[in-house]
Amino acid sequence: MIARLGSLVAAADHLELTPQTLSGQLASLEAQLGGALFHRANRALQLTDFGHTVFSYADEMFKTAQALSDLVSKPAQDRPLRLAVGICASIHKLIAYRLLKPALELPRTVRLRCQTGDLSQLLKCLNQRSLDVILSDRPPADKDASQVRCYALGRSSMSLFATPELALRLAGDFPQSLNHQPFLATALDAPYITALKNWFASRNIAVNVVAEVDDSALIKVFGHQGVGYFAAPTVIRDEVCRQYQVTHIATIDEVQDTLFAITRDRGSHDAAVQAIIEGSMAIVKSIDNSDV
Repeated sequence: MIARLGSLVAAADHLELTPQTLSGQLASLEAQLGGALFHRANRALQLTDFGHTVFSYADEMFKTAQALSDLVSKPAQDRPLRLAVGICASIHKLIAYRLLKPALELPRTVRLRCQTGDLSQLLKCLNQRSLDVILSDRPPADKDASQVRCYALGRSSMSLFATPELALRLAGDFPQSLNHQPFLATALDAPYITALKNWFASRNIAVNVVAEVDDSALIKVFGHQGVGYFAAPTVIRDEVCRQYQVTHIATIDEVQDTLFAITRDRGSHDAAVQAIIEGSMAIVKSIDNSDV
């Protein structure tokens, strides 16, 4: 308060203390910290360089304490829900948003934190309780399965996309038109990539992987720039075409992208995680029943 008002007398009056009491407290604090917090300038007290540093820390501490006080004073049902979600890098981000949307539409405020990465690293974070749920395109390995609970959310067929110019060239004698053409892979170990490669092989199509980018959003940027064609779930076909200005080439019903939600095995889920599981199942069910 001395720093804000620039006067020990004014601060003492605001805090309903005597100037002598506040002066003694200031002297005690400076002795404890080992440096002067103020210097006098034009009959006012101004922070020293050391004082500015101490003030910045103290200000954050008081803000944090006030935020905690405000939080615990609210009824439990009015407190924000913390939701930390791990998202496998190979999951398409438009799909991830759809899966998270039911939690964001809850009556209670949800404070969402998202972390992308590979499944093994995300599972470690889940077991360390820094994540509440993982969205994945594959189930956990057998060695990890006993420690977690895995929910199959459903699946969507895959479609191929490219710039209008490249799509026009590839749509002619499909699928033989794909032979030796530049393909963009999100991750070579993604399950749908394996299924897609098998589909290519069954039709004697040579796959020319020109880029492997372990990020589903970035791969679409490459596709938008005409580097090659790429695959994405059919359910987000319209959004992919609109957002990245690409053209739908074809849908491959034999290749499916399966989605999972992975949580800790013990304990019940909070409302946000439950909303993701139940809402996502409803979304994917509507996908399976659609004519996309």
